[in-house]
Parts: sequence; structure tokens; C-alpha cells
Amino acid sequence: MEIIQIIGVGLVSTLIMLILRKQNPEIAVLVGMAAGAFIFLLIAAKLSAVVDQLEEYAARADIRPMYFTSVLKITGIAYIAEFGAEICRDAGEEAIASKIEMAGKVIIIAMAIPIITSLLDLVLKIMP
Repeated sequence: MEIIQIIGVGLVSTLIMLILRKQNPEIAVLVGMAAGAFIFLLIAAKLSAVVDQLEEYAARADIRPMYFTSVLKITGIAYIAEFGAEICRDAGEEAIASKIEMAGKVIIIAMAIPIITSLLDLVLKIMP
């Protein structure tokens, strides 16, 4: 069970971070970043399988690849921004974490404009 491995990595890294935070807080932040990267590597194969399955369904539903790719990128940006913000919070930098989250939201809105425009065009075609 992969979740047991993930929880184990999380708990061990948390204990190490708690011990190091008193003596060397900079190293504790690095341990947290390394643990996050390791956990991501543990789930990367599962994530790849999910994306492949979604691509198959998108092709069957005849969804334009541009829209599907945009949605995947938007989802990725949301996760990456959250990950970066949490690392900043772990380091005690709440203000920077908030700025990362705001930047992620702005980038997501900018990337969603083609999808929103297409949706509005469709609504305008349907309306008399």
C-alpha cells in the first residue's frame, strides 16, 4: 500500500524537522522540501496513469486537445502553487505564501481565458 509509504515518509520527515527546527531551521525547511519532492515521486506514476485515462476519455468525447491541455495545465499550476505556498508557510513566511497563491490564481485566470471565451461564444450562438 503506497499510502503507508507516503504516511511513513511524512511522519519521519516531520519528526526530523521538529528536531532540526530548534538547532538549524534552514536545514529543517530543506528536509520538508525533500520530503515533498520524494512524496511527489512516489505518486508520479499514478498521476501519469490518471492523465492517460483522462486523455482517452477526452478523445472519445471529441474534446479539443487545446481545452483538455489547458485544464491539465491549470490543475498543475494550482497544485504547484499550493505546494510552493505550503513550503513558504513551513518556513514561517506567510506573506510570501500568500503572494504565491495570488500569482497562481492570476495565472490560472489568464490560462482559462480561451476556455471562457469559447464558452461565451457558444452561449451567444444558442441565444436568439
